[in-house]
Amino acid sequence: MPKKSAPCVAHRRQLPSPNEDIPEAFRSAKKRLWNEPAADRLKAGEPQGGELAGQAIVRMSGNGLPLALDTSGPQGDPITTLSWVLIVGGGVILLIVLVALSIALFGGAWRRRIAGEKMVIIGGVLFPVVTLTGLLTYGLGLTAGLVGTEDADPVRIHVTGEQWWWRVEYLEPERFASANEIVIPAGRPALIDLASDNVIHSFWVPELAGKLDMIPGKTNRIRLLAAKPGVYYGACAEYCGGPHALMLFRVRALSPADYAVWLRREAGPALPPSEPLAAEGAALFRTLGCGGCHQVRGTPARGLAGPDLTHVASRLHLGAGILPNNKGTLGGWTANPQRLKPGVKMPAYSGLSAKELRALVTYMDRLE
Repeated sequence: MPKKSAPCVAHRRQLPSPNEDIPEAFRSAKKRLWNEPAADRLKAGEPQGGELAGQAIVRMSGNGLPLALDTSGPQGDPITTLSWVLIVGGGVILLIVLVALSIALFGGAWRRRIAGEKMVIIGGVLFPVVTLTGLLTYGLGLTAGLVGTEDADPVRIHVTGEQWWWRVEYLEPERFASANEIVIPAGRPALIDLASDNVIHSFWVPELAGKLDMIPGKTNRIRLLAAKPGVYYGACAEYCGGPHALMLFRVRALSPADYAVWLRREAGPALPPSEPLAAEGAALFRTLGCGGCHQVRGTPARGLAGPDLTHVASRLHLGAGILPNNKGTLGGWTANPQRLKPGVKMPAYSGLSAKELRALVTYMDRLE
């Protein structure tokens, strides 16, 4: 099979997550992909989607800190500052309480010296009132800029929390859909409308902003601004049933020039398959009825129940952020998505022969 050339900025292999690993088990799965029946492709010893998702959730930043404490942008920095103030302040108060407890238990003369109504008033009334009032005033002032910000030229995006993935719609300059990854230009604000038509979800990109609920019947708005290009992890932070823990996403911040190139290509239709195997896969895609749930712009596939697949091969991950995007994981997901993400609404296609699965995966792998 001829080696395909890598497109410029949006291809998944050109924008790897800084700390991303492809587990060795999936490397071996990729090698075996074309030689085994689809039903036998995922062995019990291979990592499941939940294990990979857990690796992403607990991932540390490049500075060795949890992502929520190492932010990159004006929406996340005030939250990090306030978090550190509360952590340090809470530690100091705990130390004071422990000292007071030690004196009460073992203080002897010191205990008699500080005991009395005056100390109760100071420690039990004045200290909490002054401390909590100060923290409240400081916190409100520090985070006042997180709401009500008016931007001259924001990127407009609409994100809907589905079960259990993310529908992403870019609203301008022309409307088109994607899924499970949000691409924004670095240094330019993005206003993201958040909605849900099923249950309450919570949108959270810890490095860029705080959490905001997605409530059925209501549209909330969050502002994201990435200070520099990079890949930022996101997750649903509100239990939403089923495979909630496997409902992840990524925010990819590109340079303005790269974003303009990505936007032009992403808004366009899928290119027709240019090789026989991919053409066979496209025909099989239609025969299996995949277009009843998935849309591929430029083809008869117009389904809206599942993620838009027009440019699925350009994304970094599959299954709402739980799997690296390569032929092996794409084949494994198609053959048995329940194995990787229990509760997902996509049916398994374990009855496909190795040849049919190879053709179908080749077609989707060319949807760049």
